[in-house]
Amino acid sequence: MYAVFRSGGKQYRAAKGEVLRLEKIEADEGATVKFDEVLLVGEGSDVKVGSPLLSGSSVSGKVLRQGKSRKVPVVKFKRRQNYLRQGSHRQFFTEVEITAIAGASAKKATPKAEAAEKPAEKKVAAKKPAEKKVAAKKPAAKKVAKKKAATKKPAAKKPVAKKAAKKKAAKKKVAD
Repeated sequence: MYAVFRSGGKQYRAAKGEVLRLEKIEADEGATVKFDEVLLVGEGSDVKVGSPLLSGSSVSGKVLRQGKSRKVPVVKFKRRQNYLRQGSHRQFFTEVEITAIAGASAKKATPKAEAAEKPAEKKVAAKKPAEKKVAAKKPAAKKVAKKKAATKKPAAKKPVAKKAAKKKAAKKKVAD
């Protein structure tokens, strides 16, 4: 079973036993934390999605440690303005191990499956008129091909005449 929950303005996907790095939470190491803002709970093909939250669902975890992430360089620079500011930043985090996911069973997945079938029926009906339009376009494509063939024939004759003129000029030069 897995769940998607919200913490610190971000969303996390978690399963029981996973260790996650979350934004800093004010809790001591070893304390139990409960996340009530659950967006989705799923197990296999049974998925329960909230709108926007699932009521009665929660994710609980144990705080393993508090810490700081590695240093990230920060540079502010404007060219030709003699402006350069350099610094660094270390983000605080809380490492949490997910201990339990509490949520209702995914019974609402079956109505969604029925709803998914209805749009499929509409799509089949929509394809039939599209096929008729394609059939109407085929004769038009043949007319365009005929026009292109007609324009290519005169273009082919012109280069032949130019080659003959070049040969005549070359013969005259040889004769002189």
